[in-house]
Parts: sequence; C-alpha cells; structure tokens
Amino acid sequence: MADPGVTQRYAVIGGGWAGFAAAMELARAGHAVTVYEAARTLGGRARKVDRAVGQEHTVLDNGQHILLGAYTETLRLIKLAGQDPSELILTLPLQMRYPAGSGGMDFVAPRLPAPLHLAWALLRAKGLSRADKLALMRFSTAMRWMGWQLYNDCTVSELLQRFDQTQQLNRLMWHPLCLAALNTPPERASARVFINVLRDSLGASRRRASDMLIPKADLSALFPEAAARYVEQRGGGVRLGAKVDALQALPGGRWRLDDGEAFDGVVLATACAQAASLLQGVHDARLDAVITQMQALTPEAISTCYLQYDASVRLDLPMHALADAPESGHWGQFVFDRGQLDSKQAGLLAVVISASGPAAEQGHGALAQAIAAQLAQVLRRPELAQPLWTQLITEKRATFACTPDLARPGNASGVPGLLLAGDYTAGDDRTLDYPATIEGAVRSGVAAAKAVRARVQAGKLAK
Repeated sequence: MADPGVTQRYAVIGGGWAGFAAAMELARAGHAVTVYEAARTLGGRARKVDRAVGQEHTVLDNGQHILLGAYTETLRLIKLAGQDPSELILTLPLQMRYPAGSGGMDFVAPRLPAPLHLAWALLRAKGLSRADKLALMRFSTAMRWMGWQLYNDCTVSELLQRFDQTQQLNRLMWHPLCLAALNTPPERASARVFINVLRDSLGASRRRASDMLIPKADLSALFPEAAARYVEQRGGGVRLGAKVDALQALPGGRWRLDDGEAFDGVVLATACAQAASLLQGVHDARLDAVITQMQALTPEAISTCYLQYDASVRLDLPMHALADAPESGHWGQFVFDRGQLDSKQAGLLAVVISASGPAAEQGHGALAQAIAAQLAQVLRRPELAQPLWTQLITEKRATFACTPDLARPGNASGVPGLLLAGDYTAGDDRTLDYPATIEGAVRSGVAAAKAVRARVQAGKLAK
C-alpha cells in the first residue's frame, strides 16, 4: 500500500452523478482523482442530449427529472461545485395538480411550517371526497406513529390496502407518486423504500424538504460538468471517451486499469450491468456474491416524449400530473412546460412515462402520436394533437425494479481498494435505502468516498 501520509491517487470509473459525488469528496479531501467516462457527455443516465432540427440544435435531457427539497446531498454538492440552485432550478411547493376538468385533483401545499402545510393542502384540495381526505390523514398519522419505518417489507399496494386507502386516492396520489419515486408499479414496489422517500419529504420536519425541484438547466450542466471543473481545479483529471475494459488487482490493495496506470484505489461508479461485467473480469471469488446481487436486479425503463409546438404554446402551470390509462391510449403521467423553465425552449413540452416498458413497445411514432392525442384531450386544446416534431427518448435500464426485500450490494466490494457507487447500492441501514434516484446515486458516491477516507485513516493509524 502507498504511504498513507502522502496524497493518494484514486480512479473513479463512471462520470455520472454517483461518480462525480465520489470524485468531488475525494478531491475535497486532498486526494488526486482521475475520472474515466466512456461517453463524450457527462451525466450517465441523467445527462443532456443534442438533437439536430434542420440547421439548429436543441439540447434536451435523456429524461425529464423532478428533484425534491429532501435531496440534501445533491443540493450540497451542486453548491460545492460552484452552482447556484436558485438560478438553475425552479422550486415549487409540493403539489399534485391535474388539468382542470380531467377528473383529477388539485392539491397544493402552502408555504407554512411542516406539517401544517400538508394539513392545509389537504383541507383545500379539490377532487377528493371527505372519505379520500380522511384516508390520507389516517395514513399520514399512522406513518408518523410508526416512525416512518416498516420492518416487514411488502408491496406498496399491500401497504395501501392495509391502511384502507381509497381507490380515488390510490389513482390520483399514491400510484403516480410511487411510479415517480421508485419507477416500479405499486403492485411490485417496495413499501419500505417508498416510506423512506415519504419520510424524508412528506414526513420531514422542514417544509422545504417536500418542495418539488425542476431543473431549468440541462442535467449535465446542473452538476456533472461543474463537478468536473471542481475536480480539475484541484489537480484531478476527467477523461472523456475513455472506456475501462479491465481491472487488475495489485498487491497492497492497489489497482491497475487496463494495461495502464496504477491507483491506490478505485471507485467503480458505472451502471450496474457494466460494473458487474468489469467485476467478472477480476476473477476473484470474493466478488461472487456482489456480482450475483447485481445480476439479479431487473431493469426498468423510463421514457420521455418531447413535443415541440409553436413558441406561443404555453401551459397554465410549469407541470401537470396526468392520469395514465393505457387501455385508452393515455400513457403520459406528467407533462412539463419546458418554456417556463428556459425561454429558449418556448413551446416545448416534455411528457414522462415511468416503468415504460409496455408503452415503449408501441413504437416511437405510435407512442408519440398517442401522447399528443392525450394532451389535446385532457388539456382541452385540440392544437396539441399536431406537434411540429417529436422526440422520444427511452432509457431501457433507467433504474432497477425496486421490489420488496430486494438484496442490493453495498459500497464495499469485498476486495480491498475497490468500492462501488451507484443508485443500485444499498446503505448499511435498510431504513435509509433509497430507490434509483439522483439522490440515491449521490448518496452512494459520498458513502464510497467516506469508505476510501476511512481506509486511508486506518492506514495512518497502523503506522
């Protein structure tokens, strides 16, 4: 092992949100960090995409995202990277607002202290009956009494049935929230992980934790590109188009990448499938259990359909919830008015479909046409049926299916000097497990960096 009294050299494989969270924390601790990213664009599965329209280029995201005020680690690192969240993110109070006349609900939390903001929002909510509101109050009260912990996991659907949640409340509140947070249908989704997200947002002592944050900047500019500058300013390096094909363990917990440089440690922060492939090439029996857990994770897709209209087209709100009804050809679950986030994108709408495997099977053209027809109908604006152009982006492995009692690997690989980071990893405490979200990825990256620092400190003490 290299002398722990001097600066350590670390490689981070993967230039997504988890990778740069780890890289920033290591650079901040004074270590020399080199980030390897196989693509030419930073951000992993939350990145920008350039689309050519004639002679012009439009910058889209590979998926429309919503962050939460509870994403404390994400917001901390965005600020640490020199970014101003107030300029790059639109902050909205917690809300679930369907288009008027669409049979939905209108639920908006005022800017009151928690939990009064939720009580007031529920009292004033439209589209919910008295029975619906009482059911929501029972659920919230029960979760607080339970300390927002569920020791025996089950599906979200089973949890909602246990607490007598109404059909209307399930359809308009819990179903879309579960899909948005876990990207897994309620009948298959982990209730424990769902409650973890609710605890940090709806159940938080700070009202701001429940705020909904919509990026104005593209996802690469919001964090990964700024994080790359942070790492480079501290003597580190960021290599684009640099795919790592092999890892070789060296004596003393050191590692070599391909046939090139050697490092004091490696943080493997690629997507789960790529990470499993690299680990298999190490040929170390201590990695077998981790590889098995990785391979058991089932991917779930997310699709985002962008629809460009005349620049004069504008929605009443920056974001509307949509009631999905696949049997009626209504696949969209949320629609965002990108023009209200960035004036350069006037007339551009983004429609999100979580757990989109069945929707994507319709084919790009047919699905985009169905979404345009859905918008025209539920928003009562016939002109939305004829967009100028559409772009459908489907991330087939956007997340893993977050099912009950799912065995997920932690940050430790089982081999010295090799740490894992990614939204698929689990924490040491199951009550802290997060789904495959940006915050989950960032938390994992930070945890991996802490594990590296602990190893360095242990080496110093051994001296």
